[in-house]
Amino acid sequence: MHSFNTSIDYQNPSEEGYYGNFGGAYIPEMLYSNVETLKTEYLQIMNDPAFKQEVADLLKDYVGRPTPLFYAERLSKEIGSTIYLKREDLCHTGAHKINNTIGQILLAQRLGKKKIIAETGAGQHGVATATVCALKGMECVVYMGEKDIERQAPNVARMKMLGAKVVPATSGSKTLKDATNEAIRAWINEPNETHYIIGSVVGPHPYPDMVARFQSVISEEMRKQLKEKTGTELPTHVVACVGGGSNAAGAFYHFLNEATVNLVAVEAAGHGVNSGMSAATTQLGTPGILHGSKSILMQTADGQVVEPHSISAGLDYPGIGPMHAYLYESGRGTFMSATDDEALHWAFHLSEIEGIIPALETAHAFSVLSKLNLKSTDTVIVCLSGRGDKDLATYMTAMELKNK
Repeated sequence: MHSFNTSIDYQNPSEEGYYGNFGGAYIPEMLYSNVETLKTEYLQIMNDPAFKQEVADLLKDYVGRPTPLFYAERLSKEIGSTIYLKREDLCHTGAHKINNTIGQILLAQRLGKKKIIAETGAGQHGVATATVCALKGMECVVYMGEKDIERQAPNVARMKMLGAKVVPATSGSKTLKDATNEAIRAWINEPNETHYIIGSVVGPHPYPDMVARFQSVISEEMRKQLKEKTGTELPTHVVACVGGGSNAAGAFYHFLNEATVNLVAVEAAGHGVNSGMSAATTQLGTPGILHGSKSILMQTADGQVVEPHSISAGLDYPGIGPMHAYLYESGRGTFMSATDDEALHWAFHLSEIEGIIPALETAHAFSVLSKLNLKSTDTVIVCLSGRGDKDLATYMTAMELKNK
């Protein structure tokens, strides 16, 4: 690990989409013109005042932003520091994912696209995509691993109710990686009509940058809200769970170049980092290319992707976004991990002491609070990225096992 280099601009990738050694666009020729058009036009569209206004209006009146910054009194007392929760679970559809789908659907319309495809793991991105497609009258197809379809049944029902077609991915581990493969395949078959809404900060440039920018509203609000509450815009720590890393990218974005703010990313250790059943990418991964960009991923010596495991479908991914790979390699971010059991413990604990049932993904983030050696003078913001309704089946099973 290296020390934090203040001369680096962590927010903006190079023109080719690289954050340090990570990023770029490694794509089949069939998709070249699609990705190229997106690359040349996305910043222009995103900076257009009319576009910005339309996004802002929908985020306010449809999504319900700004989301509250909540002082978690009992949790703060227990940990011995000041802890705030950024309540992304209160967004329409129950997670941060809709911040990005609102932006991308309006972008797709401006690019003249007629059909939207998406991949989803936990189903939150799928629901958010289906939601904005219904809002804007666009055809929507969501690819989802067969295993995830089983464990996230409420979200599958929501997508179908919103008019989306849900296509199961039946290859590999039948999870997020495989759903992404299927979505890319479908995009290659219909590149001109279709916009692929990627839900995380992964994929070929400009997706990682574009998704991070749409999610950056999270940290933009954090700064204003913390200033109102404490007189300063800067916390000592921002903590978020990381699979591909969209909520973390959004939560970190406006603090990336603030040297005093510790950025803590929490990956899924599954049954344990070295158990062979894990998704702790930075601990287990090496540089490689997956889903259109160079990043850190879990792979064998000859470059075959290693199947990840996490109790949470949203963290069950063998790679990490290129921005996060760079934050890890440069030492700007602190990467930690939590096991399935730790995540479950914190899901129940947060529910009991703050009256908030978190998504399983989010529960991973809370598990590191007791490991960070926090001081009484520290101010920590945890990005509470999603609510736990979608995970109730898993929670009910855990309660049954506990009561046996």
